[in-house]
Amino acid sequence: MTTPAEKSPSLVEVSVTGAPRRGTAARLVGGLGSGLLRFFLVTVALFWMVPLMGLLLVSLRSGADNTNSGWWTALLEPTELTLANYQGLVQDGVVLRSFLNTVYISVPSTVLVVGIGAMAAYALAWLDFPGRDWIMVAVVGLLVLPVQAALIPISRLYGALGVFGSITGAVLFHVAFGLPFAVFLLRNFFVGIPRDLLEAARMDGAREWRIFRKVVLPVSRPALASLAVFQFLWVWNDMLVALVLTSPDSAPLTVALRSDLRQFGTNVDVLASGALLSMLVPLLVFFVFQRYFVQGAFAGSPK
Repeated sequence: MTTPAEKSPSLVEVSVTGAPRRGTAARLVGGLGSGLLRFFLVTVALFWMVPLMGLLLVSLRSGADNTNSGWWTALLEPTELTLANYQGLVQDGVVLRSFLNTVYISVPSTVLVVGIGAMAAYALAWLDFPGRDWIMVAVVGLLVLPVQAALIPISRLYGALGVFGSITGAVLFHVAFGLPFAVFLLRNFFVGIPRDLLEAARMDGAREWRIFRKVVLPVSRPALASLAVFQFLWVWNDMLVALVLTSPDSAPLTVALRSDLRQFGTNVDVLASGALLSMLVPLLVFFVFQRYFVQGAFAGSPK
């Protein structure tokens, strides 16, 4: 009697001897979850945190203690730590004014870039009009324009318009240089929205503005949040533009700290507390939007 295998010579018997052997690279990747490697990564992260810890301890020590010994001595003598530096910083009118100036520059610059960039990106992604592709090419070209090349022409223009040295001038500059990246990022995200979703809204009688507000913006929260974080951090930590385009009355915190460093190079305690103060708001913004940040950072990337 013949078996089915003998009747069908095309059938090939396959014997499974076990799982294929894993190479060295595969074993290394598989060991990423091991306890030893996790311990190594935590140790590296702690070493990266050493400068921040040093800055914190310097800001909590008096000027005399910082002059006489290193910041690490506070780990053995916690009685050296005090909040006097921060109390003096809060009572300093120049620092408070520069902190408020930073808020007045950063918040409008972020809101305008996100709002205008979202509307422009929607138009370039879903509206058909003459010259749309050329506008997108111009936007991409503006991404490579360095800020330094525009400082002198913009300064002369601001002088003619009467806004040189004002907060308004700094906001306009940051908005102008933040829009190309905003349009590029959001447009790449918007084109990934299913067309059927927009067509269904049009069939229900919704116009473009309503589609933009009720459909596109809710779906694009990760990209909008990511853009807001990028823009806010760039403006908040900026010193070059503020150093050129602002006056002493409108200077942000970065310029004020630089002036203190130039005038009083030895008062490291004041500079350290001011630097930590300038870090608090960006950290708060990042932690608030961190649930969207990772998703939005890859907006428009290939699926």
